[in-house]
Amino acid sequence: MLPLQNVRIKIMVRNIFFTLLCASSIVITSAQESDTLKMKSDKSDMPQLTVFAEDLESDEQAQEISGLLQSSRDIFVSTAGFTFGQTRYKIRGYESDNTSILMNGVPLNDLETGGAYWSSWGGLNDVTRNQEIGTGIGFSKYGFGEVGGVTNIVARASTFSKQIKVTYSLTNRNYRNRLMFLYSTGLMENGWAVTASGSRRWAQEGYVEGTFYDAYSYFLSVEKKISKKHSIGLIGYGSPNKHGRNGAGVQEANDYAGTNYYNPYWGYQNGEKRNASVSNYHQPMLVLTHYFDINDKTTLTSSVFYSFGKGSSTRLDWYNVADPRPDYYRNLPSDERDFNGYTAEERKYLWENDESFRQLDFDKFYFVNSKSLYTIYNVDGAQGQNTTGMLSQYVIEDRRNDKSQIGANFNYQKKINDHISLSSGLNLNWYKNFQYKLVDDLLGGDFYHNWDKFAERDYAQNADEIQNDLNHPNQVIKEGDKFGYDYTANINSYDFFLQANFKYKKIDFFTSGTISYTEFWRTGHMRNGKFPNDSYGDSEKQSFENFGLKAGGTYKITGRHLIDANLMYLTRAPYFRATYISPRTRNEVVNGLDSEKILSGDLSYLYRSPYVQARATVYYTRFTDQIYSRSFYHEVLQSFGNFQMTGIDKIHWGTELGIEGKVTQNFTLYGVLGMGQYYYDSNPMATISVDNTAEVLDNRQIFMKGYFDGGFPQTAASAGIKYFSSHYIFGGISINYYDNVYLDINPDRRSAEGVANYDPEYPDRTDLLEQEKEDPGFTLDANIGKSWRIKNKNISLNFSVNNILDTQDLAIGGYEQWRYDPFDLDQFPPYRFYLYGRQYFLNINFRF
Repeated sequence: MLPLQNVRIKIMVRNIFFTLLCASSIVITSAQESDTLKMKSDKSDMPQLTVFAEDLESDEQAQEISGLLQSSRDIFVSTAGFTFGQTRYKIRGYESDNTSILMNGVPLNDLETGGAYWSSWGGLNDVTRNQEIGTGIGFSKYGFGEVGGVTNIVARASTFSKQIKVTYSLTNRNYRNRLMFLYSTGLMENGWAVTASGSRRWAQEGYVEGTFYDAYSYFLSVEKKISKKHSIGLIGYGSPNKHGRNGAGVQEANDYAGTNYYNPYWGYQNGEKRNASVSNYHQPMLVLTHYFDINDKTTLTSSVFYSFGKGSSTRLDWYNVADPRPDYYRNLPSDERDFNGYTAEERKYLWENDESFRQLDFDKFYFVNSKSLYTIYNVDGAQGQNTTGMLSQYVIEDRRNDKSQIGANFNYQKKINDHISLSSGLNLNWYKNFQYKLVDDLLGGDFYHNWDKFAERDYAQNADEIQNDLNHPNQVIKEGDKFGYDYTANINSYDFFLQANFKYKKIDFFTSGTISYTEFWRTGHMRNGKFPNDSYGDSEKQSFENFGLKAGGTYKITGRHLIDANLMYLTRAPYFRATYISPRTRNEVVNGLDSEKILSGDLSYLYRSPYVQARATVYYTRFTDQIYSRSFYHEVLQSFGNFQMTGIDKIHWGTELGIEGKVTQNFTLYGVLGMGQYYYDSNPMATISVDNTAEVLDNRQIFMKGYFDGGFPQTAASAGIKYFSSHYIFGGISINYYDNVYLDINPDRRSAEGVANYDPEYPDRTDLLEQEKEDPGFTLDANIGKSWRIKNKNISLNFSVNNILDTQDLAIGGYEQWRYDPFDLDQFPPYRFYLYGRQYFLNINFRF
């Protein structure tokens, strides 16, 4: 590992690190054979894997929370949310599970993954822009918070002023058109307040070819002031959204397609474009709140809430036919073998000259399915009950993620005197997520079957082991029927916090503590043939008791110069998604399951004056006992398998700098810089198993210490100028810089077994171990706008352009394939994401 250590020392001297764990739940599949890989030992039966772009995010609803931070008055935070957000940048390298998102004090983070899903309220900009943002581990009166801070969206009806607002936007991003409206009565004399909002966003085709966008959103907040002390409020919102997805690609496919935004998920059907990978989510929320002003110094806010709805993501599935994906490595010209009836030279010609060859062939899927006559015997286990028809060899499956959550939240605040105030809160959650798979489209066939196609290769066709559901053996599946897996994630969570805040002339400080209890279990609704006694019904409950402590203070050197410091220690239960080895098939949990520990601190210098505002922060966070859980397709054994690592430690440290100052009455200059280092700090143990048996293939140590989390720019900077005139004309221009983009690594390549079979003199051994870094890059952004006031009406027009220079070769993330040939690392190159080229946004709104 010496070459890696040398590289790390050099990079540490430059002090420009940042990174992020690419995804919290990745499904890893494989591309099929590896006869070019020649091992020297009997370890050749170990997994050789490939990660595909469509599996980067297991939850298709997931979006980053950067959009929430645009309204922050802190120049660093607002720039990171707006400008840096388009490059997957994460403040301090944290995933969204490390930031608490609330609405009127009610937590919105998902209990199964910890993530905050912005798409759940997407398009409701006008009613979510009023936010109380606390970054880092500072004080928040709404909750103990996570290491990334607390953002509370204030959506109480009485807080909105009386207005009507209509907005239209035209852009060339993921959607092309947007309509929004906002109606608010303000607090009326009869004590009622009503605020309603909605939006529509759509595109027949987005920035990337083959994608589309179709989204609505709605919001209603009603409040009644019953008396001087009591008010009742009801909020309901949702954002039904459907869009065709795109993914990362290998550079070979991009080059043949002539674009770094090649999308393999779509193809032609009867001359029309169709995307096989469609995300479709609608999970609304209702919140009923009682606001009780006990006296002029004490308040109690009590809420009950209910969230429910559908989460859906379609994929192409196939049975007993060759892999149909156009970017499957055997379909690429670089593979010299014949495949699917084509030589490598023929594939090269078709990739260069036939666009349809580069995409999915839906017409072929329909043709093959129409010729696939098949009989399923003893349907549902009934002897002699047979079904004959066209068995679909290709189908569109729909992976469902339907949740139901009910809870209660209480927040108590008391001002003891002019110097001391208390905050406390109790949050209760009962959560269920119904995870199953169903057939969305048979693509012209008559039926599908509920068999495990991977197990079918190891067992006889009439064996119990091939049945996904022994309660309904040999089940015939039609469109809309469940197949493959069906289980419920059950999570109950209870937490309480208490916080004291002290304010004096020269110093402010706070102390806070939290305790929590979490329990979860799996309920299987299919009795899997491979695990008949460990898949159906309720599993054993996993329970965790956790706590957190934090404190911080601000020392006021003068009215303009301040020093702020905070310290936190927190333990939290592992998330359901990372706990089970294979929740699709059985109840078995990861060995060594333990709560995660987080130790964090930050120190800031702040300067505030009428003309200049500045902040400089250094921070350090250590995560201990994290879990890494991934699924993959085992190449040799031809079965779905599992790769779990426990005992993962990570360190995040770095600096944030932000300064903004008025140079004249009309011009403001600003500069922002984020630099840090996020890396693994342990060598965890990995367990590798397969779904076809309960056998553990191997336990091995992964030498990850010193490697960076990969997948986004770790260094980001921006400098610009803003213009405001007394005639309500405004504009600005900025130059932005991104660096230290590391690829997410394949852990298996960093194990002793991964390199022990090769001679130390092997010339590419160092390349096998080193982590690839992308080239840095610049972008240029600008905006201009004007507002008019006509009688009692306001009109605002704004036009902005991002990436003016149309840079399309700036890689902003990526990952190594898990499938690799150590003797030819170019055989399975990494997947990359590229920053979109020039994008415009025209926005006009009317307010009256």
